[in-house]
Amino acid sequence: MGKDESRQVLSVHSYESMGTYDGPGLRLVVFLQGCPFRCLYCANPDTIPFEGGTETDINEIVDMAVRQKPFFGKRGGVTFSGGEPTLQAKALIPLVRQLHENGINVCLDTNGGIWNSDVEELLGLVDLVLLDVKEFNPARHEALTGRSNAQTLRTAAWLEEHGRPFWLRYVLVPGYSDFEEDIRALGSHFGCGTVAGDAEGREPSYKMIQRVEILPYHTLGVNKYEALGQEYRLKDVPVNTKEQLSRAEALFNEYFDCVVLN
Repeated sequence: MGKDESRQVLSVHSYESMGTYDGPGLRLVVFLQGCPFRCLYCANPDTIPFEGGTETDINEIVDMAVRQKPFFGKRGGVTFSGGEPTLQAKALIPLVRQLHENGINVCLDTNGGIWNSDVEELLGLVDLVLLDVKEFNPARHEALTGRSNAQTLRTAAWLEEHGRPFWLRYVLVPGYSDFEEDIRALGSHFGCGTVAGDAEGREPSYKMIQRVEILPYHTLGVNKYEALGQEYRLKDVPVNTKEQLSRAEALFNEYFDCVVLN
């Protein structure tokens, strides 16, 4: 096998050292290039195109992670985000194996919308999946992201069936993903069990969910759209009020006992 054939590379957009929002503990976050979703509120529109990333040998990322390992502590590690990292699942598989050989925890932040044999193998390897469920209502999900949520829900079911721990993450966008009926439908689908007040003592639908994160909507990426010469289509959508966040948190708490408002 020639040198080029054996070289495993990823298209990397950027890195964040000592990240605290993408998995447990302190983490090296590797943002990969390319995403099939077109979320209206995407804070990193420059990661969406499949072109534009930096071709990076996976050994460079291993070396970077090993250098930062002393800062990870017992809970930290490496998180692969994006963009959508499962687009590059084939190259991530050997990288995750190498990180594990070096005793480094690995998280994968994904919208769950891609499925193939490489993605399946990757999800079976990582220590934790951060699953971004953009909206539970199919029509509203498609309006918000340009894609169906059917595969995301199938991915969640696969994680549950195969005993793979995951966090459920939900961005609360006023007028787009803050509908009470949709949050209740999501809660009934994924939770529905061990929270206080369940008189029937039902078991949770999804036992592998370790944490449910409510992520407030923000406009930090607006300047990126301007730099790219693109229109930010939610420019008239205000950030969440305290009342909106409190109401959503209360709703989620009816179905889950592991809710965190970030």
